[in-house]
Amino acid sequence: MKKRLASVLTVSLLALGSLSVSTAFAYPGMQKKAEAASQSSIDLINVLPKTYPIDVVPFKDSKGDAVDFSQYKGKVIMVNMWATWCPPCVRELPAIERLSTKFDSKDFEILPISIDLEGKDKVEPFLKELGMEAFNSYYDEKQKLGRVFPLDTIPATFILNKEGELLAFVRTFVDWDDKKAEELIQSFIDKP
Repeated sequence: MKKRLASVLTVSLLALGSLSVSTAFAYPGMQKKAEAASQSSIDLINVLPKTYPIDVVPFKDSKGDAVDFSQYKGKVIMVNMWATWCPPCVRELPAIERLSTKFDSKDFEILPISIDLEGKDKVEPFLKELGMEAFNSYYDEKQKLGRVFPLDTIPATFILNKEGELLAFVRTFVDWDDKKAEELIQSFIDKP
């Protein structure tokens, strides 16, 4: 009787073990998908079917002077909203800096804009600590750009055409080192 009980318990435990292993991946989305691994974060960028005008809203450069998007008409502008307290934002910064070197500044401008409440006082020492002293950030401590861009999720990148109209956006981390990023930006520059 004890042997039989031990056999039943052993078989039951083995059955439960195999059941838990087989059901561990039974929930939707738990299985690995081959196509997800090959998806580029650039594919997350939403290219709008038509462009939208953007109101003129000032922000600050590193000297504290007021700047707005109208000063960049004639160029494609990539506005990247970020903050020091946002790990995915900080992770994007080196790739954003590298992307800026791939295009002629007469055609394309990247405007990384920090929304840190302490502005330059917080950002400049932070960038120095990262070894990115030369990184040119802009500042919107009062988050006035929230009138034209939703700032509830960062990092957020908004791409404006040569007329200063919203052309595309993405509200998540993007790998700007991806070759597809360069191709997409170039396609925006090449548009008449």
